[in-house]
Amino acid sequence: MNNPNATGPHAEHPPAGPGGQAGQAVVITGCTVADGRAAEGASPVEDAGILVQGDRIARVGARREILAAAADLPDVTLVDLGGAYVTPGLVNMHTHLSLSLPGSAGDRIMDMNPYELALYMADGARRTLECGVTTVRCVAEKDHADFALRRAIEAGRVPGPRIFTAGRALACTGGHGHAGSDTLECDGADGFRRGVRAQLKAGADLIKVMISGGIAGEHEAIDTPQLFADEMAAAIETAHAWGRKVTAHAGPAAVIAQAVELGLDCVEHGYQLTPEVAAQMAARGTALVPTLLVTRCKEFFDELGVPEWMQRRSLGAGPEHLESFAAAVEAGVEVLLGSDMPPFWPFEGTNATVRELEHMAEVIGPARALYAATLGPARWLRAENELGTVEPGRYADLIAMDEDPLAGASAFRGVRWVMKGGRVVRTEEEAS
Repeated sequence: MNNPNATGPHAEHPPAGPGGQAGQAVVITGCTVADGRAAEGASPVEDAGILVQGDRIARVGARREILAAAADLPDVTLVDLGGAYVTPGLVNMHTHLSLSLPGSAGDRIMDMNPYELALYMADGARRTLECGVTTVRCVAEKDHADFALRRAIEAGRVPGPRIFTAGRALACTGGHGHAGSDTLECDGADGFRRGVRAQLKAGADLIKVMISGGIAGEHEAIDTPQLFADEMAAAIETAHAWGRKVTAHAGPAAVIAQAVELGLDCVEHGYQLTPEVAAQMAARGTALVPTLLVTRCKEFFDELGVPEWMQRRSLGAGPEHLESFAAAVEAGVEVLLGSDMPPFWPFEGTNATVRELEHMAEVIGPARALYAATLGPARWLRAENELGTVEPGRYADLIAMDEDPLAGASAFRGVRWVMKGGRVVRTEEEAS
């Protein structure tokens, strides 16, 4: 599908079971089913069975009941997970599959021609899916290659997660991220209206605006305001008129407060929140994707050859960043998983998505972390009727691990089986 559906994820073609046959039934047993509803009081289903028909979950319940329900179905595949815990696939809400930070590795990506970039992003999408992330929200990608990748995944030409994307992020002239083709420079209220409409024309599911400086801009500070109120208002009003939400790269409390008052739907990073602004966000229903990794990832920066000035700024912001996250949690802000680092990136013994989730769980606990990685994002994306829980009617996007994710978020380090849309896409111990 070329145009986004504001109320649900994009269709997948063709609907397929493990063998790629439309309508094929799969019965999954040998598992305990848990999802983000545990944060709202729901209990896991032990000795469970899941009936999958085509790309959707048809029934969930006790193993014997599900086996009985499937007894008369033709062409049923049985999958015994050997005592695993099954959750919905993870949703990473801050993804850049074409990320290029300052430094040698980023320079190589910036120098890619369009064909090389498409292949690079497709490989990242495959690796993302294999690590258990079945849905991503892209919040600035180069050259609108994300739309081509989304179409290719939907058509079944390449493996990858479901993609919700903002297209190119909107920045002021010289603003955060201006040097790359993953941003569009705009000025004035009319300029930002045109910028929003350009992304919607391309097929954007949401809009992202850069309203302050950040870590990766050499000639700015984290607390540099970059948009005027009329520019923010124009972007938000235009996106909302088209039924799209708006998220913002933002660090300082004052800038965030102004945007929240104007109707901003989500904040990325929030490095310098105060309790007062966090309370304002909670009252207005503005979510936070904290991306805690970006201020505690020296190993990643060293691997990419990130310059010293950026490393100092990033790592130096770490303590206040964590305090800001804690303030948001205390205020009751909806917090959602997003790594900023590529979701699949090997990092500190796991991948970036799981490491981010572990950092979040230290503050919010494992049940709420599971919610922040599944049902919470699905609700923000207005896709909770299709994604985010293990319930009838949802896409059969499922992952399995041997440890209990409600006992600790580190259970996701052991993801060993991944299904997306009724098709098993990983059974090996390690994703490639």
